[in-house]
Amino acid sequence: MIALLGFGKTNQALLELCNHQGTQCLIFDDSFAQIHTDTKQNHYIPSQLFDQYIHQIDFAIPSPGIPPHHPLIAQSPKLISEYDYILPNIRQPQIWISGTNGKTTTTEMLEHLLSDFGGVAGGNIGRPLAELLHLQPKIWILETSSFTLHYTHQSTPQIYLLLPLSQDHISWHKSFGNYTQAKLSPLANMRPDATAIIPQQYISHPIAQASQATIIGYTSEEDLKERFGIDSAIPFDPPFLLDALLAIIGAKLLTQCDLSAKLQDYRLGAHKMEKILDARGRLWINDSKGTNIDATIWALRTYKHQKVFLILGGDDKGADLAPLFAQIRLQEVEILAIGSNASRIQKYADRYAIQCTRSLTLDRAVRQIHAHLDHQSVAILSPAAASLDQFVSYRQRGERFVELVKDLS
Repeated sequence: MIALLGFGKTNQALLELCNHQGTQCLIFDDSFAQIHTDTKQNHYIPSQLFDQYIHQIDFAIPSPGIPPHHPLIAQSPKLISEYDYILPNIRQPQIWISGTNGKTTTTEMLEHLLSDFGGVAGGNIGRPLAELLHLQPKIWILETSSFTLHYTHQSTPQIYLLLPLSQDHISWHKSFGNYTQAKLSPLANMRPDATAIIPQQYISHPIAQASQATIIGYTSEEDLKERFGIDSAIPFDPPFLLDALLAIIGAKLLTQCDLSAKLQDYRLGAHKMEKILDARGRLWINDSKGTNIDATIWALRTYKHQKVFLILGGDDKGADLAPLFAQIRLQEVEILAIGSNASRIQKYADRYAIQCTRSLTLDRAVRQIHAHLDHQSVAILSPAAASLDQFVSYRQRGERFVELVKDLS
């Protein structure tokens, strides 16, 4: 039988697919309190009972977020990722997008550019591959996380776009080296007719050196423009300019068409440097999707000539915060620390002699900023951390922030 490890959105869609194919599954999840069986004869089993069912399992498909050190992973006789279960039988072109920041924006831009060619986005962007399979897209556009890449060993894209890497998910991967290796792993199986565009610093990495694919390195937005002869005006500033350029290049590699003009109609989604004016006309920025230090550094640099009230904190996944505080020290920034790493942020702030208030919650941070914000300063929610310590998702965190700001008087 097939075992599904974890029962989040990815494996819920996989269960439906397996049942449609006439296959029943064993589903293991830490949240299950007891064994139960549904009408399709799928069995839902508490994780701690996994070892009692190993002899029944042909292979196991892990939910991408389950870390390698979880007992379910350690005990599984054979692991197959969602990608390796579905994609080997797909004949349509695939373009994978990964990196630390900008994956979702680049993926959304690509879907916008390739919509007339039958391109549909899925993967980490929120549409599981099992749902995408039902849609039968002519081009598969997949936002691909380091978690998924860690468990994927067979599938390969025709085009791989890798955005810059910085420390992220270190508690999951255990080191930045492991995280980097996961991000570069698609290169290992890419064919000679495939193309990867990656940051120049990784061209010398052993995985890149051994790859059969055409690998093109880049150092900056200007470097990409020059390498690919892009001279048209792109309606985005950094950090979104890099996302736009990679989307344009990826689309051109697949279609041989310059689709850059179509980006004039693209609008950035919510929770990405989203501007909000409160009832007094003061500026607040919702960058709740800024879940790592690079994203927050970009947000700060955008407002380097103004005083910034920065709401920072959450689950920082074990990242080294020193580069972020080095940037904060260069600007006029007052920190309001929230979430599970508030004490850690306070220690960094003390070390770098930066004013910091341990607000602990988003509601309290907004109220505290409200008392001091004026028309010459800006308030930014860019937490450099995941949200799951206090919220269901970065979206819920951003929505709550917008709600709080709009309620101010």
